[in-house]
Amino acid sequence: MTTAKKATLAFKTGETVVYPAHGLGLITAVEQQEVAGFRLQVFVIFFEKDRMTVRVPIAKVASVGMRKIAEPALVEKALVVLTSRARVKRGMWSRRGQEYEAKIKSGDLISVAEVVRDLYRSPEQAEASYSERTLYESALETLLCEFSAVYGITHTEALTLIEQNLAKAPHPVKGTGPEADTNAEDEAAA
Repeated sequence: MTTAKKATLAFKTGETVVYPAHGLGLITAVEQQEVAGFRLQVFVIFFEKDRMTVRVPIAKVASVGMRKIAEPALVEKALVVLTSRARVKRGMWSRRGQEYEAKIKSGDLISVAEVVRDLYRSPEQAEASYSERTLYESALETLLCEFSAVYGITHTEALTLIEQNLAKAPHPVKGTGPEADTNAEDEAAA
């Protein structure tokens, strides 16, 4: 069976899917289109949040990370990730930022939860940089959408659930958040 046929069978019209670049969308149709002389079968996906429609070639479904909404058991695992200690690697922010961005774009719910956990700042911590806040907000929005869809709750209720779990995680009280952990490790190693 070809990849396109498997993808067509995996997703159907009327189904809500996760498309990492845009969030949750509804498959409204499966169409044939001609692009540069080639006939392609595409999923037509509508994203309510952005009031936008995207056409995804069926053959590209796997490479763009499109997937079905997570099962409740996977969402529960993501909640457990949020309660664990933040893991911040040593090194330059630009490299870590790229790693966080790749995790968000992967669409993997556990990876996105790790980004939220690692970039979360408790009220006692110093404010995050602009790029940290941007990545955090992007990952948080992804979790909010999926949690609210899986549990049938509002975004506000999903945010409360996420924040309650983040509050359970051990966080540094002094310093500037993730960098403080890294600096403490650097000083201990010296």
